[in-house]
Amino acid sequence: MSEQAVNTTKVLTPTEEEYRNYVYENRRYVGKKETIAYILFDFAQNFTINKYNERFIFDVVRIDFAFQAFTNFVGGIWDVVNDTIIGAIVDKTRTRWGKFKPYLVTLAIPGTIGTLLYWMLPIFFPNTSETHFMKLLTYFLLAVTRETIETFRGISVTGMLATISPHPVERTRLITLAHLLSIGDNIPEALMSLLIDGINNGILKFQMKSIYVTMGCFTTLVSGLFALYFSLLAKERIIQSEKGPSVMDGIKSILNNKPILLITLAEFLSSFSINTGMTNYYIDVLGSSSIYMIVGIPGSFVSTPSFALVPWFRRHFSTKVLWLLGSSTGDFLMALVFLFGSIGGIKNGLYKRRLPMIIAIMIQETLFMFVYGIRKVIPKEMYNEAMDYCEWKNGYRTEGMTSVARGLASKLVNTVGATIRAFLMKKIGYVQGAGHLKQSDKTKYYLFAMCTVIPFVTGSLGMIPKLFYDLSGEKRERMYMELLQRRDEKVRQAGGADAPTLPADAGDTGNC
Repeated sequence: MSEQAVNTTKVLTPTEEEYRNYVYENRRYVGKKETIAYILFDFAQNFTINKYNERFIFDVVRIDFAFQAFTNFVGGIWDVVNDTIIGAIVDKTRTRWGKFKPYLVTLAIPGTIGTLLYWMLPIFFPNTSETHFMKLLTYFLLAVTRETIETFRGISVTGMLATISPHPVERTRLITLAHLLSIGDNIPEALMSLLIDGINNGILKFQMKSIYVTMGCFTTLVSGLFALYFSLLAKERIIQSEKGPSVMDGIKSILNNKPILLITLAEFLSSFSINTGMTNYYIDVLGSSSIYMIVGIPGSFVSTPSFALVPWFRRHFSTKVLWLLGSSTGDFLMALVFLFGSIGGIKNGLYKRRLPMIIAIMIQETLFMFVYGIRKVIPKEMYNEAMDYCEWKNGYRTEGMTSVARGLASKLVNTVGATIRAFLMKKIGYVQGAGHLKQSDKTKYYLFAMCTVIPFVTGSLGMIPKLFYDLSGEKRERMYMELLQRRDEKVRQAGGADAPTLPADAGDTGNC
């Protein structure tokens, strides 16, 4: 009888080879409804008019540049302070809903209301000067409040997406599906560009204020609803340690996590990049915000197939190479656009001529779209793998503190960068509310440089840490094999039903 029991145990207990094979299987833990909710959530992240956020503050709300710099600086310092506190709070959270879901659900409505108030600023303060006291105070308080809510939400979203499935293949599948099926999420920005051009050229008789308020509030409500739907349906499927890690445990988990240290250092160095955005260039130099749609037409036929290339790239290249390729290609190509546009100098340069620049940027966009799938999928899965590495190394997960550490250094630099950008806009002679195409040639050329070559030069140091990334190949495979064994044992002990256990029939790839 005992021999038979031993034999049965051998059949039911997965072998090391089965665990190793399991790493590469296309297993499903996330059901159809939750998958749809995940896609809608990803859709909601881009269903905005945030591309025109800066123009909204410059020319509609009209906040003084010096006060913008002050708000960016103070808000950035507050962001650094509250990040550490909020990260520790989230990591210690243990509820029947999970670690992240309570914050996503409870803050969804307050966050949406805060954003609605932001887009309604022109209604509350119509026709006021750049230094109107109550307007500046309201703008400042909204910035601080929204930043605090966004910190809770950002940490929780990152953690939820890292724990929604224990399987790396399924997480990659979800990320890819979300990007492929988030069709139409750029419609608000496309419509805004047409409306802005119509008003600037006298074709439409609407007030600029009206379209910003209408479009801003509409997109906020839609994206807020989709985000709430995902928050209610999403489940965390990676079992957290019973007791939340201490702050010192959180710090330790960051210091001994080489992948997250390299990711953090790369983002920190990249955040020195100074970029005023293509939107200002399109509107103030080429005279049409709709150009961004035109230059993207050829690339749109490449961007979707680029996601299908991701599995092929993953088989043939290391994560390090893909990280470098996805993050640097666009900036390098844009630097070449700057060289082309500078032909003729400041006064007569090609950068002011619409047709040559549309063709040049169109080529840049199309070439960049070949690595678009890599750029969108690889960094997200790298962060998820870094969280798995933390669990593998320490026996617990610290999504909160790790997310804080990842963003802390970059936020400090971005705070300084945002302050510098506000001063630079003034320094290069940008005149708020000057009107359509009324900036000087010098200002126009600097706007061109600050969205093409300057981001490439000032952010190039971020490539150095990427050269040392090594969580791939045999090391990654061994990590997941051992993690799956540990998680399987935890589930056996806890007797969980909706958990990442590996059944005796490891070849079963049906929905769990």
